[in-house]
Amino acid sequence: MVACFLSGELSSQRFGQRLRSHLAPAGQSEQLLTHPDLSDAVANTARRALLAATRGYGENRDLFENFPDQVTWIRAFLSAGEAADVRYIDYSYWVELSGGSRRPTDAAARIKAGLRALDVPNEPFVDAARALMRGERFPPLILVGENQDNLVCLEGHLRLTAYALADFPTGIECLIGTAPAMGRWAR
Repeated sequence: MVACFLSGELSSQRFGQRLRSHLAPAGQSEQLLTHPDLSDAVANTARRALLAATRGYGENRDLFENFPDQVTWIRAFLSAGEAADVRYIDYSYWVELSGGSRRPTDAAARIKAGLRALDVPNEPFVDAARALMRGERFPPLILVGENQDNLVCLEGHLRLTAYALADFPTGIECLIGTAPAMGRWAR
């Protein structure tokens, strides 16, 4: 999950530069994230430290506040219907973008209607949807919940919105984490 999360954020206009700014001081290159060797314990520790420094992973702070320590992870492909049921994180921007529902389909409808959240431009979503329609592949989304029937997006909100704008043209590759205590994080 850590390698997948960092890979997704590295390609993000919003988070990529912050991540890069932590690599050099840690004596690491982008290859740590672009070509992760999961059998390398030292590299795994470096990635975990990077996610802790940038997002609070394993430190019960920032994005990972109230995130359980023990999570079961699986790789999966979601159908359009399953992806439409995923909710955004409970964060003011995503709540406003979706009109309060936290559903990507509602956000897509609002974007198509020209509505903005917190006066943030919608072009990144539209550009990502166009890339998807051209056949570009996106990194897997990271979704979490107490079980697989009620998932919240942990990483990949822009990509999830792009899929919704494009009417979910393909199955969506995901990493899904479940834990009985996930409800404290994934409200």
